[in-house]
Amino acid sequence: QVQLQESGGGLVQPGGSLTLSCTASGGVFAAATMGWYRQVPGMQRELVATVTSGGNIRYADSVEGRFTISRHNAKNTIWLQMDDLKPEDTAVYYCNIRRVITPTYTYWGQGTQVTVSS
Repeated sequence: QVQLQESGGGLVQPGGSLTLSCTASGGVFAAATMGWYRQVPGMQRELVATVTSGGNIRYADSVEGRFTISRHNAKNTIWLQMDDLKPEDTAVYYCNIRRVITPTYTYWGQGTQVTVSS
């Protein structure tokens, strides 16, 4: 059973920075894509950033240039460095891992709250 352990959420002022981390355990992680999604109440969960095991990265337009995702394959860990945070970045951030080749799977972390407010 794959498990995802997230950390790093909190309260920050506009313009500030936070770093989220997510470590996966209990599965096969080669060829798996890891990433971050976020959700606010009443809205659909949306992609923030993803990174493949080969290092291909994708960002949402709303965070491009402000957020940086990175990955350490040997540690099964990803980080999301969030700079120049805005109130509209306030959400619960979820770590995700998915694998589209056998064994296929998709797992979510429990979520970590990020609040940007003065």
